[in-house]
Amino acid sequence: MKKLMTVTVASLLLLSTACGTPAASAPSEPAFSAGTQKSENAEASTSNSSGLEDFASIEVDKGLFNVELTIPKDFVGDQTQEELDKISEEKGYKSITLNADGSATYIMTKNQHEDLLEQYRTQIRESLDEMVGSDTYPNITNIDSNDNFTEFTITTKSTELDMAESFSVLNFYMYGGMYSVFDGKEADNISVTFVNADSGEVISTSNSKDLEKDQ
Repeated sequence: MKKLMTVTVASLLLLSTACGTPAASAPSEPAFSAGTQKSENAEASTSNSSGLEDFASIEVDKGLFNVELTIPKDFVGDQTQEELDKISEEKGYKSITLNADGSATYIMTKNQHEDLLEQYRTQIRESLDEMVGSDTYPNITNIDSNDNFTEFTITTKSTELDMAESFSVLNFYMYGGMYSVFDGKEADNISVTFVNADSGEVISTSNSKDLEKDQ
């Protein structure tokens, strides 16, 4: 379940490089809310975890030709400006700037941003595929999602969710929330529905927006 537990910002931005950026573990626990475009000055608000708050602090500014991503310092690690310049050159980005607060601002073309999103979509789908029938989730037989990962439907042999399945909801929230952050579009809600494989009946439905009400 390595991909499930280590979906990272660094792995997306620094794909095929080995710069030692620390991984961000998927939560077993807190919820994650979607980020927004910087131009709209909105922030994620449903996280109970400092790690997920870091994800939510990623800013996306989509200009006419370029996209600007500002990545928090926890995911930049100890990389120097020189190392970031090398990555920028290898990737063909416009620039990567190490900011005074330790964050890093990536400027790339819209095509490069779309490539980044496609890499992330692929990584999420691979992680979802790994969940199906795994040792951790032996009863899950299928996981479907919409294109922007705001709606998940999980088919399971369970008639009642076990503890692992119940906690997995938070991973789905994280996947959907992180994707929206990089896409620069706020997700008002991420819905997770479990359906029994034999009867087709809905076992449970969870919504990330409900977590805001509990804050």
